[in-house]
Amino acid sequence: MRWVLVLLLLLILIYLYYQFSKPKQHEHDLDRLSPTANTDRKVIWILVDSLMSPAIDQGVNNKELPALSYLIQQGIYNKEMVSSFPTMSVTVDSTLLTGTYPDQHRIPGLIWFDLKEKRLVNYGTGLHEIVSDGIQQTIEDAAIHLNNSHLSKETPTVYEELADRGIQSGSINGMIYRGRANHVLSFPSWMASPTPLPERLKGKGPDFLSLGAFSNPLQEKVPLSEGPAQEFGFNDDYAIETTRYLIQENRLPDFLFVYLPDLDKPIHKKGGGAAERQGLQKLDQNLQKLLDSFSSWEEALEKIIWVIAGDGGQTPIHPSDQNPVVRLDQLFQEYHVLQPGHPPDDQTELVLAVNERSAYVYSLKEEISLQTLADILKTDERIDLIAFPDKGDWIRVLNATTDQELLYRMGEDWTDSYEQAWDLKGDPAALDLSLDQTKKCLSYGDFPDALARLSASLNSHAGRFLVVTTRPGYELADTSSPQHKGGAGHGSLHRIDSVAPIIIAGTDQKPRHWRIVDLKAFILDLMKSGPKNS
Repeated sequence: MRWVLVLLLLLILIYLYYQFSKPKQHEHDLDRLSPTANTDRKVIWILVDSLMSPAIDQGVNNKELPALSYLIQQGIYNKEMVSSFPTMSVTVDSTLLTGTYPDQHRIPGLIWFDLKEKRLVNYGTGLHEIVSDGIQQTIEDAAIHLNNSHLSKETPTVYEELADRGIQSGSINGMIYRGRANHVLSFPSWMASPTPLPERLKGKGPDFLSLGAFSNPLQEKVPLSEGPAQEFGFNDDYAIETTRYLIQENRLPDFLFVYLPDLDKPIHKKGGGAAERQGLQKLDQNLQKLLDSFSSWEEALEKIIWVIAGDGGQTPIHPSDQNPVVRLDQLFQEYHVLQPGHPPDDQTELVLAVNERSAYVYSLKEEISLQTLADILKTDERIDLIAFPDKGDWIRVLNATTDQELLYRMGEDWTDSYEQAWDLKGDPAALDLSLDQTKKCLSYGDFPDALARLSASLNSHAGRFLVVTTRPGYELADTSSPQHKGGAGHGSLHRIDSVAPIIIAGTDQKPRHWRIVDLKAFILDLMKSGPKNS
């Protein structure tokens, strides 16, 4: 019991220290938001981390989800919107908000190797890995570099394009938030002093930017749970209360993006089942709070276009006794693999960047071919797909499960269901592709939009590397990677990780295709009426 008391005392001290050193906010976002709408309809877009349709369907059938049931009945419900790849939060969010895959927005994953700076970039994986890679560097990457330098300036965000049209926008707890308006993020001195963070950090964002305790324009307006025990406000309660305030005070921007993270954690830890069911019920209760902010739920749909979307699925991971974790550092033990927290030196041969069920494997030595590394990976029966650039602009895909191989590139021979054209050589079954010889069309099976998503990943950043994924039930790891034995994980190209539900209520408009990469264009279409009286 002694360690429990010590931990409790430590938490109390942290709480008190935080309360007395809480950063003073310098935001004046409410002054930017006019009570009069600039567009005919406002949009509230709620992105729910790890929201999945089977749990929604079960909850609706059991009459446990009144808010979601209402929105589904009154709107459009698609269960298989295709995510980005790798299916990790910052890459998916960047794709949604820029309308591009990582070959254009340049955020390759939650962790990746920067060849120019010769270091691993980590936006916040598991605690052990963050400590190993360096807490200071992770904070710097997530808080400073992600929006200011890593996210390509060649790909404007939806916030930037809306601002250019004179349309107000806002973001609540979204990691990707670059816009046109000036903001100041504020950090407590106890956090800033030992890290690269300044106590005040200037940046650009949408008209309204709420980023946990670090950008809280409502600090003096409503009490919000934002201390260390509540993850500095990066939780559903904070986001919902902020959204409610904007609704009730008639201060909603024309487009508001709201990120809800809480459902993700219990699924990672315990898998689906009771944990997911309880998390979904809490989500529904929060949605009810938003709908109840209007005189009736009917009025909520008359005044607001509502979009509730997931960002990808999660695959159950086998328990420990089924050996579910593929240790890449052990598979490549004959090579000098970069150790966490260390820069590469002349002896370093390989670098591993693990994104749960997928990974980038980098060869820093020309004499170590990607084919050689692929051959080693194929020896493990838990490996699923291996892909890497081949001669010219071809991409080679090896299906380790079926021992099939495919070469492909952008071309003109075959057109897929997303109006993208490709040339193919080898066995299409390697990516579970079906070909219609008469119409010269191809369709996807277990790996939706695989050709575009793999190509974008392999062209997302500089370096000689391959992409590897595991079969369902397994995940990848380096020495300090987070593991989810008996829980769930994502990151792969497989359908289980790659599809998410989306509910659209208050409009009959639909995206051109049911892919996250098509949603930015859909948002701009929803707002295309532009400013009133323009």
